[in-house]
Amino acid sequence: MQKATVTEQKPSLGGFNFDGLLTPKFHVGSAQPSNGSSAGVKDALGRVTKDNTIGQRKPKPVTFPVSLRWESRRREMEWTEERRTSLMKTVSSYRPMCEEVTQARVLLLGPVSSGKSSFISSVQSVFNGRVTNRAMVGSSSTSFTKKLQSFNIRGQKGEDPTALVLCDIMGLGDGEMTGPTLHDILSIIKGHVPEGHKFSPDEPVRSETLGYVKRPSLKDKIHCVVFVVAASQILNYTKGLSTTFQQLREHISGLGVHQVALLTHIDQICSETDEDVTKVYESCIIQDMMRKAGTLLGMSTSYIVPVKNYSAELDLDVNTDVLLLSAVDHILQYADMYFQDNTPQYAGPKTD
Repeated sequence: MQKATVTEQKPSLGGFNFDGLLTPKFHVGSAQPSNGSSAGVKDALGRVTKDNTIGQRKPKPVTFPVSLRWESRRREMEWTEERRTSLMKTVSSYRPMCEEVTQARVLLLGPVSSGKSSFISSVQSVFNGRVTNRAMVGSSSTSFTKKLQSFNIRGQKGEDPTALVLCDIMGLGDGEMTGPTLHDILSIIKGHVPEGHKFSPDEPVRSETLGYVKRPSLKDKIHCVVFVVAASQILNYTKGLSTTFQQLREHISGLGVHQVALLTHIDQICSETDEDVTKVYESCIIQDMMRKAGTLLGMSTSYIVPVKNYSAELDLDVNTDVLLLSAVDHILQYADMYFQDNTPQYAGPKTD
């Protein structure tokens, strides 16, 4: 059994009173870098390069010498089959402690190709017992997802579905395509947007929208927001995207919704973690990218969880499953904080 131990910062998240604010119609920023920069960008080792193009090629993994590894472990992890089984039971038995809510609805937000849809498919794969692609994943520079799609994470055949619903929308900053507006994102979180609604910059969500939920109940709303950023692209994300993230976070906090983040593509920036995912909390490069992700999002690293999605693999891996399930458990803790804040007599999560 391998362990990595450190004292984790107790989460706290302040709110902003923006509820009821009239949100202007503007598009969430682009994840595309500016063109023609002669200064270039820094790579994972701090070297300056002239190539600042996103998505042209897979970054070459970097191996760090033992002396650069973390002196202390950031979080405790047990990489065992028993731990995997325990986490699956925890997630499967989770139920919101709120009479009118049976499912925790979680919205994933991130740039194009950040790994939102891949995370949904990876989590579903863990519960299916085999690698599947339930959420369609695009391979181009534009977002595959164009509408609001909700995925209820289900167990193997014959098992009851979990109480977790992962919601996916088009990526922030689609380049040639237009990303979702701040108004539309907040409308989703407030529970006004119907399932399957296709977003259009010329037709913002409003009361006349087909299927518009005029008086959403607690079960219609989003209970936690997860920002998803790719470790392989952190150095290429623009300052404008950082501003976008922080504007979103401010308004979402105003709605009383807690937020966490996933750092994906960790296997693409660290060769040791690519070969052995249990090295994730020993990697200096991943530690550095988590700090950079925190700066990008305006978020403490205690809210950020590194994950490795299933992509080319044909079979499940126990250690990858543990990392994915730990991320889901982390998300559900913050969803529960929402129910605690919005339920008069909250007594903690229910389990079957």
